[in-house]
Amino acid sequence: MRAMVVRRYGPPDVFELQQAPDLQPKPGEVLIRAKAIGVNFADLMQRMGIYPGGPKPPFVPGIEIAGVVERVGEGMRAGDSDVCRPGDAVVAMPDFGAYAEWVAVPAQQVYRLPPGMPFEDGAAIAVNYLTAYCAMFTTGRLHPGDRILIHGAAGGVGTAAVQLARGLGLEIFGTAGPSKQDYLRKIGVQHPIDYEKSDFVDVIRKYAPGGVELAMDPIGGKSWARSYACLAPAGKLAVYGFSAAAGDSGARSIRRGLQAMLQSPRFHPFKLMEKGAAVIGVNLGQARARGSHLRDELGEIFRLYGEGKIRPVIGKTFPLDRAAAAHQFLQDRKNTGKVILTTR
Repeated sequence: MRAMVVRRYGPPDVFELQQAPDLQPKPGEVLIRAKAIGVNFADLMQRMGIYPGGPKPPFVPGIEIAGVVERVGEGMRAGDSDVCRPGDAVVAMPDFGAYAEWVAVPAQQVYRLPPGMPFEDGAAIAVNYLTAYCAMFTTGRLHPGDRILIHGAAGGVGTAAVQLARGLGLEIFGTAGPSKQDYLRKIGVQHPIDYEKSDFVDVIRKYAPGGVELAMDPIGGKSWARSYACLAPAGKLAVYGFSAAAGDSGARSIRRGLQAMLQSPRFHPFKLMEKGAAVIGVNLGQARARGSHLRDELGEIFRLYGEGKIRPVIGKTFPLDRAAAAHQFLQDRKNTGKVILTTR
C-alpha cells in the first residue's frame, strides 16, 4: 500500500511517498480501505513535532478517514463498534496513521456513515464537527440567543461551529483574514472581524458590551488572555489548539513556541470563581474515553446532516501523494472549510 511518511520533523517537504506492507487487523481492530482523508491542523502539528503526545519519526500522520471496511479483527465484543461487516462505509478517527491507502483502527474509534453520505463529507465531518459540538454543547451548554466568538471562522472547525451556531440561533462573532470577510457574511456570521484591521476585543465591547457566552480559540498565547477578556459573567473559553507556536515556514519554531507559552495566561481558581467563568480544553483523543457518549454526539451530527441543517464545506481536495501541498495550503491559511486528501 502507499503511505505518506514524515521522515523527520519539519516543513511540508519532509513528506515521502513510500510503499508499506499491507496491514492486517489486530484483535479488536477494523481494517479500512481509505477513500477520503481529512487534513487537520493537528496533522501539521504532528509533522512539526509540536503535537502533545504525538508520534516520533518516521511515522504516517492523520487522525481522520472515511472509507470501506475490508476486514475485521478477532476478539470483537458487542458494543465495541456498530460496524463489524466488510463493505460498510465508515468514518474513523485513529490516533495517527491516516495518510495511507489502508488504515487499521480500534473498533471503538470507527463509526458507520449514514446511507448516501459521500466519503469526502464523512472525512470533513468527524473531527471538525465533533470538536465544535463538544465545545459548544457538551461542555459549553449554549442556549438560543447566546453570543459566541469563533476564531478562524472560515476554517474547518470554524465553519462547523458557525453552522451549528446558526441552527441554535446564536449571535455570531467570527475572525478571519481580509480575503475571507465576504465568505463569513455569506455563511451567516453577523459580526465578521478582519483580524488584520480590527481588534476583536474592541468589536466585542462595541456590539456585545456584556460579553460572549463562549469564545472558541485554537490560537493560544496572548490570544487566550484576550479571548477570556471577552467573556460574559459565567462565560466559557474553549481552547483546542496552539497554532501560535507554529513557525511561518511550516517547521516548528522553538522561539515562537516559547514566546507563545510565556504569553499564555494563568487562570487562577479564585479569579475564575469570581467571574463564574470556565476554561475548557477540547481534545477528541481524550473524548474517546466517553465511548458511547461520543458516538451519540456524532449520531446527532449525522442527524443534522440528514435534515440538511449542516453541510461540510470542502475548500479543496488533493490526491494522497500531494499531502505536502495540502499542508502548505492549510499552513498559508488559503482554505475556506476543509482540506481533503483522496486515494482515488
